[in-house]
Amino acid sequence: MPKRFRLTRRMPIAMTEDAYRRLKKFAREAGLDEGEAISFIFENFDGVIDHENFDHKLRLFNATLDARKR
Repeated sequence: MPKRFRLTRRMPIAMTEDAYRRLKKFAREAGLDEGEAISFIFENFDGVIDHENFDHKLRLFNATLDARKR
């Protein structure tokens, strides 16, 4: 029997405009709402990221984070 899909956690999150637009686009294309899309991404995190590219992208993001906050 499939596990029932319930969104049991709600949390206020802050994200950039670019990230929000990408989330909205992904959710629309997948036929999900934003909460379902985020749940999908994190439930399947290891399968949806490019492990070879992840560390590099994270370093770039962290390097520019302080400048982007201003």
